[in-house]
Amino acid sequence: MARADLYARLSYALAWIRGRTDAPPRVGIVLGSGLGGFADHIEEKVVIPYEQIPEFPVSRVPGHAGRLVVGEVPGASGKLTVAALQGRVHGYEGWSPQDVAFGARVLCLLGARLLVVTNASGGVNPDFAPGQLVRLVDHMNLAGSNPLTGPNDERLGPRFPDMTHPYDRELGARLDALALRMGIPLARGVYACVRGPSYETPAEIRMLSILGADLVGMSTVPEVIAARHMGVPVVGVSLVTNRAAGLSGAPLSHEEVARVAAREGERLTALLLALLAEVPWPG
Repeated sequence: MARADLYARLSYALAWIRGRTDAPPRVGIVLGSGLGGFADHIEEKVVIPYEQIPEFPVSRVPGHAGRLVVGEVPGASGKLTVAALQGRVHGYEGWSPQDVAFGARVLCLLGARLLVVTNASGGVNPDFAPGQLVRLVDHMNLAGSNPLTGPNDERLGPRFPDMTHPYDRELGARLDALALRMGIPLARGVYACVRGPSYETPAEIRMLSILGADLVGMSTVPEVIAARHMGVPVVGVSLVTNRAAGLSGAPLSHEEVARVAAREGERLTALLLALLAEVPWPG
């Protein structure tokens, strides 16, 4: 559909979801490749496959279950309602930038006052070995597309949103402190989003390193742009699943990415649950 129809599409999906659950989530969470295990910790949950939701893009990538999960986790003052996307769609599948960000926009329209984004990434920074958790402090949109391209709908956000702080600094600092307290190593880094689906060449990784990237992947940035467009703060955490091309002798594969994410993702789940349990979320 044309970009001008985006609000109508979002409204249709939103009304359908609210027909299944009227619980307003305080926090929206996007779970990346192999990281869907967080959803297992959500209680009293309603699980809705993407294909059942009108207008909702459906992921076909292994490691992305393709389900919206709405329910409760422990919060600072009782139960906290969250909505999680168990898997995401990507531009390399053929989806438009607006479709790639569609799920994140739905979470924000459902009522989320914070968007938490997670992903599996390649380590450009040679200090980041597989298994390293990295809090995102900034990003580079190198995918050649932007979910805000086309006519702007003021009901969603301004024509030219500020992106000086794409990731919330205060909540990021709180996450750093929690990780230190829990004994979970948490680095900080800049994430570069590329189009994919082919992995990067060693020359491209050298370029990204010169540009200042610590991580590389094929997702996340469109969702962050859309959330910031809507005025919703974002916290991002990446799990390094492999060293990027040219930094190790091992060939890159999606299967290995999913294996490492599934094996190491529980630490990320514990960290996010601790964050949600500590912060007094606004109404």
